[in-house]
Amino acid sequence: QIRYSIPEELTRGAFVGNIAKDLGTDVAKLAAANLQVLSDSDSQYFSVNVNTGVIMVSERIDREQLCGQNPRCFLHLKLAIENPVEFYRIEVEILDINDNPPEFPSDEVSLRIYELASLGARFPIQPAQDPDVGTNTLQTYHLSANDNFNLNVKARTDGGKFPELVLERALDREFRAFHYLVLTAEDGGSPPQSSKIRITIQVLDANDNHPVFDRPSYGARLVENSPLGTLVVKLNATDVDEGPNGDIRYSLSSHNSAALRQIFAIDEQTGEIRVQGNLDFEEATVYEIEVEAKDMGSPTMEEHCSVVVEITDVNDNAPEVILTSFSSTLSEDALPGTVVAVIHVRDRDSGEQGKVLCHVSPDLPFQLRKDYEHQYSLLTSTRLDREHVAYYNVTISASDLGNPPLSRHTILPITLIDVNDNAPQFEQASYEVLVAENNPVGSVLVTVSAADPDSEQNSRLSYSILRAGGTDPGLDPTRYLSIHPTNGQVTAKFPFDYEQTTYLQFHVEVSDGGSPALRNRTLVHVFVVDQNDNAPRVHFPRAGEDSATQLRISPSIVPPALITKVVAIDADSGRNAWLSYHLVEATDLGLFSVALRSGEVRIMRALQETDASAHELLVVVRDAGEPPLSTAVTLVVVVEEKGPEALQGSEARAADDGGLPSITLYLIVSLVLISTV
Repeated sequence: QIRYSIPEELTRGAFVGNIAKDLGTDVAKLAAANLQVLSDSDSQYFSVNVNTGVIMVSERIDREQLCGQNPRCFLHLKLAIENPVEFYRIEVEILDINDNPPEFPSDEVSLRIYELASLGARFPIQPAQDPDVGTNTLQTYHLSANDNFNLNVKARTDGGKFPELVLERALDREFRAFHYLVLTAEDGGSPPQSSKIRITIQVLDANDNHPVFDRPSYGARLVENSPLGTLVVKLNATDVDEGPNGDIRYSLSSHNSAALRQIFAIDEQTGEIRVQGNLDFEEATVYEIEVEAKDMGSPTMEEHCSVVVEITDVNDNAPEVILTSFSSTLSEDALPGTVVAVIHVRDRDSGEQGKVLCHVSPDLPFQLRKDYEHQYSLLTSTRLDREHVAYYNVTISASDLGNPPLSRHTILPITLIDVNDNAPQFEQASYEVLVAENNPVGSVLVTVSAADPDSEQNSRLSYSILRAGGTDPGLDPTRYLSIHPTNGQVTAKFPFDYEQTTYLQFHVEVSDGGSPALRNRTLVHVFVVDQNDNAPRVHFPRAGEDSATQLRISPSIVPPALITKVVAIDADSGRNAWLSYHLVEATDLGLFSVALRSGEVRIMRALQETDASAHELLVVVRDAGEPPLSTAVTLVVVVEEKGPEALQGSEARAADDGGLPSITLYLIVSLVLISTV
């Protein structure tokens, strides 16, 4: 804490103090630390030059306007420095100068005094008011020279001085009916200032005894917030005169302020003083009431006394929480110990009732640190996670030490700002897709989906296709497939052909929109399902288009002799390649037969002379697909007399013409095995 003292009414730009020198630091460091001066008052009376570290006066300072009659006047400042955040408390004492003369409420006052007034009678004069304090305020009064009156100055406990005229020599109206005096009020400044009031005294006859209080002053003690009508004190004054001259009426003196008259009232008959307004210890701790008692004589005579009322404090003010600095947003990666808010607390009560303790809920990841008296800092106590809790309502509870204690709760809403700390996660570690061959171009094969618990840009996902390890280098997935970058739909660029590609695998990568972006992958397996899109093809016996294959047999052939075998293959697989052979048409259906699975063509009975010399057979090869596909072959069987030689020749020629290559034999063997299974 740093303290300076300056006189009031300094000009703007006047020097107050050098912060850099008093803090023992370099001016350049203060400028780099964003030095700021914060005032507790509504006006900014001071400013700081960050280049020199000098605090200067920025507005006119009137001590009387700021502090009234308080003997000491202070302005409190806070010096804030960033990186790191530090606060220094500055106290500037405003010294009084003699810039106000004492002033009477009016230029002239009139008194009416009975000629029989007893010696030593006192007649109060409205005092002069001087807003200055200390030696600069009102110090003394001077009365002009006269034969009958002397001046007495009555000092109050609050330092006020009230002039009274004291009758030193008996009055004689017949000798002098009017007295003209001049009262001068003078302060203690250098040079002193003064003002004057003219006093006109009219000497009257008759009522020559004034009321007398049973004691010169009274005292009372009340607690603040006492109910209206509470009795403060009962005054008692007597007058030895009889009749109207001894009938006393009580009233509050004109010396009392208008504010005091609103708080207290007196019964003019009984002299009881009661509370009629709000008593607030924080506004005044002591009230001094001037009371006068007047008789009903003509002219009236009066007497004055003082009633001192002390106010006892009660705990009637809850603590106040003032945010000096606060940020409602906080990054979720903020380290423990990060300052979120700077809080100033105060309580207008006194003593233990004015001491304040603050705390926050232990269930929250925040804590309070007491920087110094009446100031706390709100800090993060642990790591934060926006995906777990995105918003906090931090309640600052401030309680005083009164009995019972009073408290106030202030809620600070804090929103966490997201950082990209979560990678996207797929719903499945891998996907398996069955797709029928000959699928339409653009059809959706699968939709991959990932989620990211981050928010906004950090949760915006983008999908792409990558080649999976172990995949045939010739099968580039991006050649066959495409993926929508935002919804993850995988579509086909071309129809699949089972006979060329039966299986494809690839990776789908998802990345978020953070900086840097976080990524994840999933593996997709695509299995192509065969469709019956290939008809059987006859490999033996071979025949040209729109032509038949001619075979020769001997008339003496013995049934069930093998004439030939129809061999066909189907490029499809499974049931779609499961072939069957059927004799659909023949010159004589009972003469020949075709084996259902092997395709062997045999003669079923011996030839007769009545049989035709040539027989035409139509053999259909059909697969087991849905719907089935088929191929037909026409065989012409010629009956010749040449016998075995001709048959052997034709068989040899058939073997020469239709000899199966080795690959065809392998296909036939495979087909037979598949059919058997």
